[in-house]
Amino acid sequence: MTPAAGGRDAARSTADAPVRAVSLPAVGAALCLGLVAVAVAGLLTGIGRPSQIADPGVVTRWGLPVARFIHHVAMATAIGGVILAVMAVPSRVGPRSRQRRAEKRRADRAGRSGASTVITHPLYACTLQIAGVAAVVWTVAAVAVLVLTYSALAGQPLSSDDGFSAGFLGYVQSIPTGQAWMTVVLIAAVFATLVFAVRAPAGLFFVAVLGLSGIIPMALVGHSASGQDHMAAVNSLALHLLGVVVWVGGLVVLALLSPEIRRQATELTAREQGGPEIVGTLLRRYSVLAGLAIATVAASGIINADLRIATLDQLLTTPYGIMLALKFGATVGLAIIGWMHRSWIIPRLAGAHEGAGAGASSGASPDPTRSRAVTGLLWQLILVEIAIMSAVIGVSAVLGRTSPPVSEDQPSDATPARILTGYDLPPEPTVGLWFSQWRFDWLWVAVVVFLAAWYLHSMVKLRRRGDTWSIMRAVSFLFGLTVLLWVTSGGPAIYGMVLFSGHMIQHMTLTMVAPMFLVLGSPVTLALRSLSPRTDGTRGAREWILWLVHSRFSRVVTHPVVAAVNFAGSLVLFYYTPLFGLALEYHLGHELMNIHFLLTGYIFALVMVGHDPLPKRPAHAIRLVILLATMAFHAFIAVALSGAESLIQASWFGNIGHDWGFSALDDQQRGGELMWGLGEIPTMLLAVIAAVQWSREDRREMVREDREADRTGDAGLHEYNEMFARMAERDDPR
Repeated sequence: MTPAAGGRDAARSTADAPVRAVSLPAVGAALCLGLVAVAVAGLLTGIGRPSQIADPGVVTRWGLPVARFIHHVAMATAIGGVILAVMAVPSRVGPRSRQRRAEKRRADRAGRSGASTVITHPLYACTLQIAGVAAVVWTVAAVAVLVLTYSALAGQPLSSDDGFSAGFLGYVQSIPTGQAWMTVVLIAAVFATLVFAVRAPAGLFFVAVLGLSGIIPMALVGHSASGQDHMAAVNSLALHLLGVVVWVGGLVVLALLSPEIRRQATELTAREQGGPEIVGTLLRRYSVLAGLAIATVAASGIINADLRIATLDQLLTTPYGIMLALKFGATVGLAIIGWMHRSWIIPRLAGAHEGAGAGASSGASPDPTRSRAVTGLLWQLILVEIAIMSAVIGVSAVLGRTSPPVSEDQPSDATPARILTGYDLPPEPTVGLWFSQWRFDWLWVAVVVFLAAWYLHSMVKLRRRGDTWSIMRAVSFLFGLTVLLWVTSGGPAIYGMVLFSGHMIQHMTLTMVAPMFLVLGSPVTLALRSLSPRTDGTRGAREWILWLVHSRFSRVVTHPVVAAVNFAGSLVLFYYTPLFGLALEYHLGHELMNIHFLLTGYIFALVMVGHDPLPKRPAHAIRLVILLATMAFHAFIAVALSGAESLIQASWFGNIGHDWGFSALDDQQRGGELMWGLGEIPTMLLAVIAAVQWSREDRREMVREDREADRTGDAGLHEYNEMFARMAERDDPR
């Protein structure tokens, strides 16, 4: 048999034995295990028993955990589908988008039309179809949770009478839980509409962000809203939900895509012996997201459990603790299955693809039996994962209706600081306490840990490849992350809630000090150098970074005037409007304040002294002028605050109740002085760095011109002198 004939026979035999898939009824059966878990957990905790005070009825008692279970699964599937479409699935069939645009331009110049037909990839269309259907289910389930939650809180059975309707309207308008779930309903409805309307990957990126924002109101209500260490509870729950959405949603979508993946893999196998590659590629990309998600779920779950369980005895004897222990055991089992995917199945799928390719080129027959066995085991493990995940989500739905062992009530002797901030008043601040007091904000801890691990991994990857990366850049970036961790979880975060001066230290460090060191670490350049470009039409992290750098939004926000106005002008807008009060009173406002300060400071430092790519970098002289103007504006605001005779946010800082020997107004004036010092010194350092960069660039330009002159024999200078000689001859009257 000739090699070519062997390759054709191998392709035919592989096509006759296509890549395996799972059936949709099997996926549905795996998901239904969650309903069994709801029933078992409900019987264990007794939520199905009638209430002796105000019973909402059997429909509400059992319907609410079931609706929450359906809501969580549908939400994860909808958002996970959009994320996979944005990050892992090719949107078009044929050449990459850049090549298509080039072909279109050439066709337009040649007077032709339709140089290439743009066809939506079947996997992409199927993924969005799954996400759209799941989004509709999410919306309906969110409405059901909203109504049933009111019925449970009010102790009223479902009814259509005027009393129930009036109470429900007040619940949605005035009660935080009702407002939160109404927000989820609106987000789900808009998300579902956009999933059916938007098809471009760039648009779907923002749709995914909108869907993920639905996590925020869910994290702000329930046990996290009233439990101990409110900020840690809310942030850890938000991280937990984020991990669950990415992990569970992606896996459910992969299982539902199985028939389409099988069809695509079969066509590829018959045509070019590439069938296993499409399965391996999707699984490999999902496994990266799943690995990060499972680490987030495990860590945030432990943090949340520590806030709800005080002793080991409560973990082993109370219904709440037993369900937490079961959740932890299931998570460990899921992690083991994920490790099997990463370390055993994915390499064998790649090996099956390489074997097929070898068979086509050298006459060696690919092994279709091996491919079928590997993919068969893959889908079996995925079904097991979905079943376990579904059971865990069912248990979580019941946990949301179960009181934890640790009391969630405010102490009867709560101090004014405890009532306002949720925490007891810290001791009188000293220099040592600014660095020894810690209250971890787990959202920022996760950000710092992820960025540090990614930066070190990327630097090691470059060095193993033989490329160089400055150690000083790495030191600068890691120091900036350390400052960021301290300012969000250390003394500034603790005293910033009770003292205006503490808040000012937090603000100015967050917007002036940390961004400067982060920018000097050049993280975007490191990402572009370490990440591999994709060639299959999908957008990975590198492609999304390039898209953002060259986007119109980037051109606007990195314009030097816009960056300076956002950086300095937001001070007036923040401190002399109700925004400051909202940031103090509400947890979401506090986190948005931190994000705003960090981003505005980062963009300003990037425009002034950064080395990362920008759409357009201003001239050095303009940078220095903007820095000097910023220093003057900071000084003006600082002097105004330090000399003010009225207290900003008097209802907050005036009622904290400390007796440390200075008044709230004295502390505010001290905060103005700190603003002056902490604002001017970093700005001056930025000016010095900008001047040094200007000098170095001039020196490099002089060296380049000298080399050019040596290479050409000063041809440019001779031509310049000859031009003046000709002008003199033309002007000479003789």
